[in-house]
Amino acid sequence: MFRFASPWFILLLIVLPLLVFWRTRRHAPVHLMASHGNPSGIQPKSLILMLSALLPVFKYAALALMIVALARPQWGTRKMNITTEGVNIVLALDLSGSMAALDFKRDGKIITRLDAVKGVVNDFIMKRDGDRIGMVVFGSQAFTQLPLTRDYNTISFVLDHLKIGAAGPSTAIGDALGIAFKRLSDIESKSNIIILLTDGRSNSGKLSPKEAANIAAAGGVKVYTIGVGSRGKAPFLVNDPLLGQRYVYQQVDMDYDTLKQIAQKTGGMFFAAKNIDELEQIYESIDRLEKTKVEVDAWAEYNDLYPWCIIPAMFLLGTYILLFNTRLIRIP
Repeated sequence: MFRFASPWFILLLIVLPLLVFWRTRRHAPVHLMASHGNPSGIQPKSLILMLSALLPVFKYAALALMIVALARPQWGTRKMNITTEGVNIVLALDLSGSMAALDFKRDGKIITRLDAVKGVVNDFIMKRDGDRIGMVVFGSQAFTQLPLTRDYNTISFVLDHLKIGAAGPSTAIGDALGIAFKRLSDIESKSNIIILLTDGRSNSGKLSPKEAANIAAAGGVKVYTIGVGSRGKAPFLVNDPLLGQRYVYQQVDMDYDTLKQIAQKTGGMFFAAKNIDELEQIYESIDRLEKTKVEVDAWAEYNDLYPWCIIPAMFLLGTYILLFNTRLIRIP
């Protein structure tokens, strides 16, 4: 980032053309006719004469460089100091067996519910700035996959490596909320939210969804709940020992009522996503609702460049003075 610390001095450069014009008019060249032996009538210029003609250039170039030095040219790097408490967000993601249902499409390709969620959640993470984000996964059990952190690349890496069934085949929504709340209570923040995503009904765990919602509400934690996938029968890819890989339709159960009650109790919102477009819109809505106010203090560190003007200016001016008073001295 380049700048002049005292840019008004640059206006002095306008004076230089006026000085050149005034000098040219005042010191008009005087021609002296003399005979010589050159048949062409043209006397070749010596090196001294050519140097004499360049002598005024040395003077004006030195003046121009000194004027630029007075303007203090600088080069620096702009820096920004971002001060924010941010939002603490815990992503509670369902890894139960039903997340293997193949009822989502991306770019015309059929994918599992979990793969659809991974792509959309990753985009959501990368849009955040200054927030701490943690991750809780659940199935039959619930556990912390990643504590609250601002290392979004690590979060993205962990998200990409989640596997269906890693926490068991069932769905423990209450336990997932309880552990997510515990992670939020570890680090103080003015805004704490949980984004709970599931495709089933709570049928496992020690803590009921209602009890977990009461705990979260008492602790001032807002819970956004997302029911992902269609109700009824959904296609699954299974390995049949006789027929090999084939698609079978299995009944999946979605408890919208419980998810709505959790969101309502904690001051959050409930969403339902039956396709990837709806899922993307949901996370975009949450992203808009939960924005962080960021205080930005910008400054720049500059290095002065005027020595690069002063040194050649002194050299040119010294050369001019030396030659003008010695070899190229002019006697009126």
